[in-house]
Amino acid sequence: MWLSLLQLLLAVFAIYSALKFEEQTRLIIPLACLIAMLIVSRIDKLRAEQEKVRKNFLKSEMEKISKIDSMNLHEKDFFTVETLLWPKSELLLLDAVHSIFKDLGFMISPGIDYQFVDRIIKIPNTSKSFGLQVIRCEKEANKNHPKILRAIQFEKEKKEKEKSLIIASTQIHFPLAERAKMNHISKDLGEILFRYNIALITAHHLYDLWRKSKNGEIDLFDFFQKIYAHRGPFYSLKDTEDLFPSSLHLPA
Repeated sequence: MWLSLLQLLLAVFAIYSALKFEEQTRLIIPLACLIAMLIVSRIDKLRAEQEKVRKNFLKSEMEKISKIDSMNLHEKDFFTVETLLWPKSELLLLDAVHSIFKDLGFMISPGIDYQFVDRIIKIPNTSKSFGLQVIRCEKEANKNHPKILRAIQFEKEKKEKEKSLIIASTQIHFPLAERAKMNHISKDLGEILFRYNIALITAHHLYDLWRKSKNGEIDLFDFFQKIYAHRGPFYSLKDTEDLFPSSLHLPA
């Protein structure tokens, strides 16, 4: 939209300069505007092509999910899944994560008593809570993301029976099948999370947990109690295989 408006402004300025400016200038400026319009047109075309590729990619991935997923997914659920796995912003990602935890029966609130959390999540029928941070990463998550510092700050101000939990939507430009083979957090981030006892789950892991819980394959409340008791992140399957049911295949 704004690219089309820019083209229109360039065209208007070219006409104005041809009518008002001196002879040499009235030739140079319209020519420059024409070149700029061609460049803007090319950028707009590339953007449209990239958006089309993205939509086709998302459609293909969602069709795969709908074929293998035994959940009764409604239209709003597909929007939640798309936002969770291919988020356009962290704000939309947070809304999707909030919706999933609420759907699963967790008690989730804005955490107005804290400065450094996105949400507070309480495991029902327990006194255990998580200070939630959501992060969106084009590739793997690393220690330089500002939400990591927020999670550390929460660890310093948290109350008893509370723990930091990060939901990270990582490698977002890749199909789900390829994400299973990729690294999702850097080594230095893993060391920081272990040092401060901060748990981390990738967004596609959370989707898998949501799906299996909805299908009655796992007890998610029990699962998150084990996350609460375990030290450090869940980026290494070797270190955490005793915490996952055999039916839950989460990639390292």
